Parts: sequence; structure tokens; C-alpha cells
Amino acid sequence: MAIQLPFRFGGAESPAPLDGRARHSKMMEYDQPLVWSVLLLMLFGMVMVYSASIALPDSPKFAAYKNHYFVQRQAIFIGIAIVAAAVAFRVRVEIWQKAAPYLFIATLVALVLVLVPGLGVNVNGGRRWLNLKLFQFQPSELMKLFIVLYAADYTVRKQEFMHRLSKGFAPMALAVAFVGLLLLLEPDLGAFGVIVCIAMGILFLGGVNAVWFGGIAGMLVTIFVAIIWLSPFRRARLFAYLNPWEEENALNKSYQLTHSLIAFGRGEIGGVGLGASVEKLHYLPEAHTDFLLAVIGEELGMIGVLVTIGMFYWIVKRAFDIGRQAIAMDQTFAGLAAKGIGIWIGVQTFINMGVNLGLLPTKGLTLPLMSYGGTGIIINCVGLAILLRIDFENRQMMRGGRV
Repeated sequence: MAIQLPFRFGGAESPAPLDGRARHSKMMEYDQPLVWSVLLLMLFGMVMVYSASIALPDSPKFAAYKNHYFVQRQAIFIGIAIVAAAVAFRVRVEIWQKAAPYLFIATLVALVLVLVPGLGVNVNGGRRWLNLKLFQFQPSELMKLFIVLYAADYTVRKQEFMHRLSKGFAPMALAVAFVGLLLLLEPDLGAFGVIVCIAMGILFLGGVNAVWFGGIAGMLVTIFVAIIWLSPFRRARLFAYLNPWEEENALNKSYQLTHSLIAFGRGEIGGVGLGASVEKLHYLPEAHTDFLLAVIGEELGMIGVLVTIGMFYWIVKRAFDIGRQAIAMDQTFAGLAAKGIGIWIGVQTFINMGVNLGLLPTKGLTLPLMSYGGTGIIINCVGLAILLRIDFENRQMMRGGRV
């Protein structure tokens, strides 16, 4: 009969064979498929940004740039994002929870600074950026991440009051309303919509009173409709979306939408080939940012679009799986934060793809991890690094170890 000696693995005693060979757990330290999905999406996005932007210097607006300007900067952003994600992954979840209120307040200050003349940068009629010399920083992207952490922390702290309006739902609603006011002054209705979906989703998952939730949700829909109706340019864009092929609309408010649909139509099943897009040749504005999916659809066809959708679906699914596992181990903040990150990536992806495909009115929101832009890709990676940290701590606890 073999004699077993105890040895310590992950903070707990486990039996080991006499010959000293430890029986290591087959569970991986972290979610490798999730990491590879994120990296592949970023690299795929970089290739498509290069394809979509290579002809931009031919236009007077970008005449001072070289053909590889945007892909070089995208590569730098991805490098910074990976470093930032590595740092964020090293931070324990409990520290993120303690810091959540302070990070939320700091981002509110940044949103206020954007509106200060001389500090905020005005681009295409919107004041959404702070000039940091090396690149322009967009605080609304940071708010998407920190509203996840703040809403998750708030839900945990106020759990016993979540069925009461005055002490449970109302304070969070006021905080989101203040964020919305600042974003509408920029204006950035798209970011406000994503942030509202994140906050409402986390509150719903956290067990908020169903009656209050339904009432506030109805009120928010009314507010969004009122904002669109009372804003002439938003109202015109909505009516153009309902009939994009009318000549007046196709040449004005629906110009981007019609050319996006033309791009998808040209791509058919297998696409016209990488680099062979015609719509990116100054027909489709912002092809390397908001309408990157249209270039994917034209060059790689329906197959390329479905692969992209499938990879995003995997990331969102894993976020909810990780969140469900954390909640099952009584890590409520971690679970809500993980699901909140899934809501954030899923909602923004859905809106961007819906706009590109003509399912939603035109709105300026980038495709996470893929579209050109520094702030967006860095914050996306930090958020997903926090998700990986939650999964890492889940696995450590399942092994019986300490975080």
C-alpha cells in the first residue's frame, strides 16, 4: 500500500505520492481562450484599420498624413493597452471595489473639464476630448468602465435598501442623471445610452425593486425620445434613417448609412478581398472608426462579419459565465462587475453593428477593441483585464487557495 504524505498546494493541504510527484490541478491559471479572443480581435482590427485608412491621405483633410499613419498609431495604442491591462490585472478585486467611488468622482471631474474652454478639444462640433499632448483623451470612455465598478459597489453596499426608492434606487439614478447631463452638453448621446444600459443592467441583476425599475426604465425611454424630438438635427437623422434611400436623405443625413449598406451589398458572402474595398475610397466617411464593420463586410463578406460577431459573442458570454461563478462563491461585487463589463462590451458592440447594418439610427460609437482610437482600446483592455482578474480569483478560490 502506497504511503501518502501531505504537501501544501494553493494554501491547502493535499495528499502527494511518496515519490514526490505532485498531482497538479488541470485547471488553467487564467482563461486562455478569452485572452486569445481579445488579442485576435485587436490584431484583426489593426489590419482592418490599415485597410480602411490607407487611402485617406489622398483627401485634402488628411493630406499631411502618410498612408501608414493610422495603423502605426493603432499599433502604439494596442501596445499601451496591453501594458495597462497587465498592470490592471495585478490589482486585486477588493482594491477595485474600495477605489470605485473615488474613480467615479475623478471621472466626473474629467467630464466637467472637457466643457471648460481651452481644456476641451472641439472635433466635428463635439467637445469630448482633453488634449494630453501625445494623444487626445476621451473621459466618456473611462466613465463606461468606472460606472461598472461604481454601480456594482453601490449595489453591494445598498443591498438591504434596493427595494426602496429613496435609499436604494434614487441616489444611483441621480448620479447617472448627472453623468448624462454632462455627456449631453458635449454632446455624446451614444455614450450616455451605453452608460445608462450598464447602470440599469447592474441594478437589475443586483435585485432592484421591479416596480421602480420598470418605472425608471419607462421614464428613461421617454427622456431619450424627448431629447431626439426636441433636437432638430437628431430628429432629422431619425427620419432619414426611416427612409435612407430617398434622394435628399441619401445625399445628406443618410449618406453614411447608404454607403455602409452598399459596402455590405458589394461584399456578399465571401467579400471582394482584403484591401479591395471601394467604399473606403472617400465614399464612406469615418470608415476606420465608426464604420469599420462595413469595410469588413465589403472586403471579407458575410463570413468576416459573422466571425467578428462570434468572437464578440464569446467574450460577452464568458463575462456572464465568470460573473455567475463569482456570485455562486459569494463574491457579489466581482460577479456584478464581470456581468457589467459584459453588458458594456455587448451593448456598445450591438449599437455599432446595428448602426452599420441599418438596424439603428446613425450614431457615433466605435466598435470595441477594433476601431481606431487610443482611449477606447486602452479602456476596453483595462476592463477586460479586470474581468480576467475576477476569473483568476475565482479559480484560486476553487482550488482552495488565497487571493
